[in-house]
Amino acid sequence: MSTKNLQATTLAGGCFWCLEAVFIEVYGVKEIISGYTGGNVVNPSYENICSGSTGHAEAVKIIFDSNLISFKVLLELFFIMHDPTTLNRQESDIGTQYRSAIFFHNLEQKNVSKQVINELEESRLWKNPIVTEIEPAMEFYNAEEYHQQYYKKNPNLAYCTIMISPKLSKLRKYYSKMLYRNMPS
Repeated sequence: MSTKNLQATTLAGGCFWCLEAVFIEVYGVKEIISGYTGGNVVNPSYENICSGSTGHAEAVKIIFDSNLISFKVLLELFFIMHDPTTLNRQESDIGTQYRSAIFFHNLEQKNVSKQVINELEESRLWKNPIVTEIEPAMEFYNAEEYHQQYYKKNPNLAYCTIMISPKLSKLRKYYSKMLYRNMPS
């Protein structure tokens, strides 16, 4: 694999545990890191973020091979796996730290983000307008180690079974051809 095809994107769509669990299974995703971005405090902690006072969003930084999966397809999965129409909220998670946002790493990502949102709005997939923010990538702070691969480490915890498992079931049912487990070795 050539490193010239590797790109990064940063996405926020509620709890980072949910996004991480979904994207880690997607073919072409090489690395995923849960963390914080979009705020005004240097090196915030999870406790800082939970207060809602730092301006950060829980986010995932995704490193992907653009020869195996496009940024557009990643965004399409992103929009299917969370509700982009709720401002500062994903189900029971409430606060600016749970906002929906795309932190673009280059002009092409910015343009594709706008295009995908426009296409989704035109499709009327949701009855309410999309409120996902499109912002330039900012400093990204890795979350504490216990947040990394959280679902893999804690699949039987109540939050994981209630919030994450249904997203994974949906991914595996409707997007199985895009998953590592279904690719030839």
